[in-house]
Amino acid sequence: MKALIARKRIHIQGVVQGVGFRPFVYRIAQRLDIRGYILNSSEGVVIEAEADEDALRQFVTVLATEAPALAKIDDVEVSSIEPTGEDCFTIHESASVAGRFALVPPDTATCKDCLRDFTTPGDRRYSYPFTNCTHCGPRYTIIRDLPYDRPNTTMDEFPMCPACQAEYDDPSNRRFHAEPNACADCGPGLALVSSEELVPGTPADFAAASRSDVVLERTRLLLEQGKIVAIKGLGGFHLACDASNHRAVSLLRERKRRSGKAFAIMARDLETAERLCLVTPADHALLRSPRRPIVLLLRREGARISDDVAPGNARLGVMLPYTPLHHLLFENAGFDALVMTSGNLSEEPIVSRNQEVPRLKGLADHFLLHNREIHARADDSVVQSFEGREYPIRRSRGFVPEPVDLGMPVREILACGGELKNTFCLTKDHYAILSQHIGDLENLETMEFFRETLDHLKRFFRVSPVAVAHDLHPHYLSTRFAIEESGLQPIEVQHHHAHIASCMTDNGLDGRVIGVALDGSGYGTDGKIWGGEFLVCGFDDFERRAHLSYVPLPGGDNAVRQPWRSALAYLEAAFGPDAAALPLPLFREIPEEHRTFVGTMISRRIHTFETSSCGRLFDAVASILGIRHEITYEGQAAIELEAAASHDPAIYPFEFHGSDPFQIDLRGVIRSVTSDFLSRVPIPIISARFHRTMGEVVGDACVRIRESVGLNRVCLSGGTFQNLRLLDHSVRGLRQRGFEVFVHHRVPPNDGGLSLGQAMIANRRLTG
Repeated sequence: MKALIARKRIHIQGVVQGVGFRPFVYRIAQRLDIRGYILNSSEGVVIEAEADEDALRQFVTVLATEAPALAKIDDVEVSSIEPTGEDCFTIHESASVAGRFALVPPDTATCKDCLRDFTTPGDRRYSYPFTNCTHCGPRYTIIRDLPYDRPNTTMDEFPMCPACQAEYDDPSNRRFHAEPNACADCGPGLALVSSEELVPGTPADFAAASRSDVVLERTRLLLEQGKIVAIKGLGGFHLACDASNHRAVSLLRERKRRSGKAFAIMARDLETAERLCLVTPADHALLRSPRRPIVLLLRREGARISDDVAPGNARLGVMLPYTPLHHLLFENAGFDALVMTSGNLSEEPIVSRNQEVPRLKGLADHFLLHNREIHARADDSVVQSFEGREYPIRRSRGFVPEPVDLGMPVREILACGGELKNTFCLTKDHYAILSQHIGDLENLETMEFFRETLDHLKRFFRVSPVAVAHDLHPHYLSTRFAIEESGLQPIEVQHHHAHIASCMTDNGLDGRVIGVALDGSGYGTDGKIWGGEFLVCGFDDFERRAHLSYVPLPGGDNAVRQPWRSALAYLEAAFGPDAAALPLPLFREIPEEHRTFVGTMISRRIHTFETSSCGRLFDAVASILGIRHEITYEGQAAIELEAAASHDPAIYPFEFHGSDPFQIDLRGVIRSVTSDFLSRVPIPIISARFHRTMGEVVGDACVRIRESVGLNRVCLSGGTFQNLRLLDHSVRGLRQRGFEVFVHHRVPPNDGGLSLGQAMIANRRLTG
């Protein structure tokens, strides 16, 4: 008996555009003798498939189980429709549906097939630095709008040559509808200009893309000679130099006015990374992932890298080449690792457009440019591994615009994030869309980047927010934008509540949890500066059940930049007037008039604020030990304190006082740290004891809260938990006490993940 013919309409949502999904479906249809069509739309992929029922069932199964590696299927809807009698399967033109959106992948590292193409002599793409296919290359940074078709990208100004067009039109070719497809005959080209030749308004010569090998050879030679080269990449410019050349690295640090903060490096390959650092299997996977983030790794003793790359830091930020341009730079080069730090002036967004390059003129000796426009700038992402899993620090290139699937429908909301490490978040359907790393909202340039990216993502995802969530702090630029510019219903969210809500969302939790939020600062509901918080909360509300005891913060932001101020406050709390007689480094190294002035501020409460900040506690201990009295970047004192630690099982004494909330009194910790130091206990031992003690503080405080509320789930969030030693002690201690512990894996624990928590709290308030 002849099988009955049926027809199905299949709507697939997820990351199914720009990943080779249509040619994959075409090949499956050919294999199973399916008739019909497939098309991209602004709401995903639509397929109409006609065959017998058995073939259609197999077809739907294969779509989900054999999809391309970069595809991510979130939902498949199948409905029956009337057969039309088609006799073939075709790929139709893309369609736009008003108000709907489709997910596209982030920029993706070069695949092995393209790597083979541009490194094989005789291949028509040999040495071509913009080689890509449907499995790799630029995505988010070149897309202007959806659907993801070439006219909606910055590649629209490069008409394809006949050979590239033939690949683009062939469903059996891996470059079928690869929107950035190009070669040396028709695609973007390179130009190398010196700082002296960089005259505003004078266009560089990109005409001869086929001469890219000459340009790259000249660039390699400059880097080998110790020059600093600004290199235009996927999401913006890097400032590059030979990472083993101490003079070049020091000069770059001097020019960028970045006296202490670590530079990232790009290693030639995985073997080079393993010679420089200790690489665990989890780190290996992160380094080689299609996202190609910067991975924080423990540096090996004697690694052939200038000490000025990451002064005072036990870790190096390492990434592998992720574009053909990067791979080709290392080919036959006399260097194995390059510093690759963001091409920007201090605290400004990364430079991404050729016309902005004169802003970098004083930083680089030469400029390696290309003429493919970057529509959306994006810094490199930063991650580390914890317990074999990814633990993000900065979520940007390679991650964005991939959304967080919330597993439930939400209202359309804008959440503006915080002041430092800013990201914002948009919600729509069952997705949260976080922006790339915006940076610290402390100047007009970064605020303009915020607005530019917001306009882009709202259009990209067809979001029309009904409300805006913001931090309680009235002076944050993000708060002022929400209240004064957005024109939306404002919903204020306490900083540490947002941190815990972010961790809950990251782990798919609802209900109530014990939340431990440890960071530098956040505006509290009592008008004080919080930062060492133990909450009982859900998305609805929170109760503050415990916190580090308040200490005075003399000078506000000045105390953040000068840890010795926090040290004075903690020492006075622990020792009273006897503190000044202690033979500690800060009393020798900080001028007496400065100490007297700050002491007066504390005693008279002049421009002095009460704080429970855990970050300021770490600063104080670093200064007491003489590690760091002043910082040049956020978190420097705590990073160097962690880097100094060895191993020791001892725990310093601490106490709990009061109730609802109870206070965690750490004066005993300060007295013990000081006593050990004056008794000449090695600093690595003292640091180890301090970190272990703070893990015990977390565990014991959560036990006390559990006794009163009966909760057994603990979420750890806040920037202080970037400290892996503290995180490890806390997680182990909590598990030993019988808790179920949740940490971040999809968004950062620092303020880069704050907007996600704000959005979820705002959604709950809107929906009840």
